[in-house]
Amino acid sequence: MSTNLSRTTSATSAAYSEQRLARAKSILERNLNKTRGAEVSLSAQTFLFSEMLQYTQKRVNGIQDLERKLNEFGYRVGLRMLELLVWREKNAKRETRVLGVLYFIHSVVWKALFGKQADSLEKSTENEDEYMISDNDPILSRYISVPKELSQLNCNAFVAGIVEAVLDGCQFPARVTAHTVPIDGFPQRTTVLIKLEKEVLQREELLK
Repeated sequence: MSTNLSRTTSATSAAYSEQRLARAKSILERNLNKTRGAEVSLSAQTFLFSEMLQYTQKRVNGIQDLERKLNEFGYRVGLRMLELLVWREKNAKRETRVLGVLYFIHSVVWKALFGKQADSLEKSTENEDEYMISDNDPILSRYISVPKELSQLNCNAFVAGIVEAVLDGCQFPARVTAHTVPIDGFPQRTTVLIKLEKEVLQREELLK
């Protein structure tokens, strides 16, 4: 009896191992040129971001340090996201104008990350080198509860890091930060502020 049970258990384990190997193989053989819709559920994405946030919070001193670290993590993701999108759009032309690359982030990058375009893309009326991309209901911070002592924290510093990496990778260096700018009906509305380097504006002027 015990021998039969042992054989059955071994056979089940072997079958399970084969199934896992087959799944892993299918992922590795997946065509990078094709999008498959949502790869990760919202609950899983939120859980992973929450874990990353808690991990980071234990290793920093103060809000500014925490936002800087989130920005660095986002920067790593942004570099890989740009590489993937460029791979998928092999025939896409290289953006040479500011509005072109910003629209690419507002539409293509945002949709690849969050399944939708950002809600707005605006140019500052006060500063020539500043642009803003806004998301009325940012997915990453939708279920994050920030304590009162950290009320100035914007967890979307992670997203700002992604945007900064994409801009750097496209040869549009900039300093990117995230700010909470609530409006009626959207208390978590976040604006990603993009401050372009002087060299970008000089090049833009030459292309006019």
